[in-house]
Amino acid sequence: MILEIACFSLEAAILAEEAGADRIELCAGPLEGGLTPSFSMISLARNILQIPIHVMIRPREGDFLYSKRELKSMEYDIEMIKDSGMEGVVLGILKSDGSVDIENLSRMVKIANPMNVTFHRAFDGAKDPFHALDDIINSGTSRILTSGQRATAIEGKEMIVQIIQRAKDKISIMPGGGVNASNIAELSRFTFANELHASVRSIKKGGMTYSNPQVNLQSGSGSQENAFLLPDSDQIRLMKNELNKESIRRRAVAND
Repeated sequence: MILEIACFSLEAAILAEEAGADRIELCAGPLEGGLTPSFSMISLARNILQIPIHVMIRPREGDFLYSKRELKSMEYDIEMIKDSGMEGVVLGILKSDGSVDIENLSRMVKIANPMNVTFHRAFDGAKDPFHALDDIINSGTSRILTSGQRATAIEGKEMIVQIIQRAKDKISIMPGGGVNASNIAELSRFTFANELHASVRSIKKGGMTYSNPQVNLQSGSGSQENAFLLPDSDQIRLMKNELNKESIRRRAVAND
């Protein structure tokens, strides 16, 4: 079973790999829900990490209805990431009516080939999840990251099961959204998903010994001065342990 961890810095990705993550979703902009990382982060991650890396392709915060210029920038990023030797990209494109932008999605899947393409939680903003599922499958996309169109994957677990059943192995369905060590076993067992996604971030205090009390130069990380986000290594180890136990349980059931 695959545990994918969303990481918003190179240091975060290194920590996630050391803690037992099977794959990294590499992003920038944690407060925006994930944006395309810099070329330097992508290049260094590829040189340092041994596990597969899927890179976020998202040119800005906000919705997933993109202009022609934004779509072109996404295509350029995909080509650059493919040249860097990454295993996959993560993206999502919708039309104004809440349907999948199948034309642009299909073109980007072709540009990305032979990389994997994950359709991210823009799926949870689609008006009709089953029609969106069919469109995404027809585009050649490799997987869908979803919380079952609810705030968290645990809340949306029944919808996730319906999506998995309709997908019929034509595409991988990866639950994500609020996944942590306390609920990953329940989510895995209920949905029978083979890939799960989490971020499990914690706030780390930086090393500055001086801070100007008259100004806060850092609006991120909960607006804490000189703080930044890193994965919770203990949570990752616990989640991976839970998934290993679930894999053993499934094999035992299959052999009975």
